[in-house]
Amino acid sequence: MKLIVGLGNPGTKYKGTRHNIGYGVIEELSDRWDIPMKSREFRGLTGKGVFAGEKVILLKPETFMNSSGECVGPLSKYYGISPEDIIVVFDEIALEPGHIRVRASGSAGGHNGMKSLIAHLGTEKFPRVRIGVGAKPEGADLANWVLSRFPKALEDDARSGLENGARAVEVIIRENIDTAMNLFNGI
Repeated sequence: MKLIVGLGNPGTKYKGTRHNIGYGVIEELSDRWDIPMKSREFRGLTGKGVFAGEKVILLKPETFMNSSGECVGPLSKYYGISPEDIIVVFDEIALEPGHIRVRASGSAGGHNGMKSLIAHLGTEKFPRVRIGVGAKPEGADLANWVLSRFPKALEDDARSGLENGARAVEVIIRENIDTAMNLFNGI
């Protein structure tokens, strides 16, 4: 079984913000795979189904970004899902909108949602798909930047990143992480 986690913040106030692009990928996968997001478990919104012969759980933690591990840790333990079978999708300010990076493991890189996940899972060894949201302008507040929406001129790039993120998750499940890294890193 695979657990696909999209990081973000709950509520309409945050919908469409840079920080919620992980939620956007989960919504895209829910549509593509016809898996409705209708259950609430462990302080998260889930959808269960099958993709490419693999049982999957789609998850949008509703604990707010900085406490994402409080949802993911207990849910993964309950279902017996090991960290290497958890794919986490989240925003990355070091990448321009439309660009993604796939990694098999790694540090939190300053991302508070990832810090929480690593703390609750007890390891950095889980696959992740980072979706570019662009660097904050010089002098801008980071929190305000990631909680802002993409300007009209970047909406197509943001949508491309979201779609590539969903495709990368599909390749990880259908094939493997190495194939996904080869196909998507550099896009």
